[in-house]
Amino acid sequence: MRGGPHRDVLKDWAGHGNRIAEAIRNQPEPTGNWPSDKLFRAGFFTFCSRNRLLNALTGMGIPSAANPVALVSEKDSEVLLAGVARGVANPAAGVFGPESVTWRINRESALFLGAARAALLQLAHPWVAAAIAQHSTVLDRPIVRFHNTFRVVFTMVFGSLDQALGAARYLYSLHTRIRGEMPEGVAGWRRGTPYQANEIGALRWVYATLVETAVMAYEWALGPLSGVERERYYTESKVLAGLFGIPAAALPEDWEAFLAYNRAMHDSDALGVSSGAREMAHKLMAGAGSWIHPPHWYRALTAAWMPPRFCKQFGLEVDGRAVDRAHRIFSGIYRGLPAPLRFTGPWREAQGRLAGRRAGYLTRLSNRFWIGEELMPFAT
Repeated sequence: MRGGPHRDVLKDWAGHGNRIAEAIRNQPEPTGNWPSDKLFRAGFFTFCSRNRLLNALTGMGIPSAANPVALVSEKDSEVLLAGVARGVANPAAGVFGPESVTWRINRESALFLGAARAALLQLAHPWVAAAIAQHSTVLDRPIVRFHNTFRVVFTMVFGSLDQALGAARYLYSLHTRIRGEMPEGVAGWRRGTPYQANEIGALRWVYATLVETAVMAYEWALGPLSGVERERYYTESKVLAGLFGIPAAALPEDWEAFLAYNRAMHDSDALGVSSGAREMAHKLMAGAGSWIHPPHWYRALTAAWMPPRFCKQFGLEVDGRAVDRAHRIFSGIYRGLPAPLRFTGPWREAQGRLAGRRAGYLTRLSNRFWIGEELMPFAT
């Protein structure tokens, strides 16, 4: 194993991944208030300074004899889902509801601006790239992965409680079948290293790309959130993480620590772009398998939002003038867009559900764009 942020923490973190999973398994009937005292007693945060915490969070995803992976079992997942359910006041409104910052951000079609960034950062995790190559048929149709991701995430966010839990159980079941070995050495990963999708470090990284990128896209289109709003959004996102199978104790404490975790990951050898990931990225940015072909300004915006290291590794073209020009035009027209264009179909479907209305034609059409189906799935 190469150096990087992992070398100094492997000895200290021997066994901690398994202790976290064990703490979850030993958790009594959930109260809905994560993280629990028992998880803190598991030692995930308490012995770390801020800097060592960031290193530990970054390095935890590297499996080795000294640092076992922390896998999410079905029981672990069900404990988390029970905690989420206990915190829901109105099951019809779902996990978050119309007053949440999560609904306010995720209803915006501007989120599509960050879709490529989130996808590329996920591909920069060698586990994710290997899993897609070995267990998926979307290599030549990146839009299918987009639909698969947003179908699950938007149902967790905007679906009823039953739909959100159904999406979470579907995702967990899907991930149980995704395991294998690294086909090549990439960054700090050796060829032959085993991977599993239901591993907390890998799940955390995918979740982090979605949460951070959503805020970037929202603020680019509509201006900055306040510090309070960002903090509230991040606190709500920890509930979303529970639906992914990630306990709150495995997440940075607040928004500032979350951003620091992302920066640490960007600089670490937990991430690195493989040849397969680079090929998938080029197909994604070319709109392969779809009628949607990203224009130059969109590709430039994606590059501008990527850490410089990954711009180089993915071979992205940086064009600041194109981004500035696009921002002037976009910000001038976005707020005035008609609701069917500005707001996502799943949000409109949720609004109709709460008002006792069936989804109309425009909502179903928008849903087909965002999730590839006319209605959010997992309805009972």
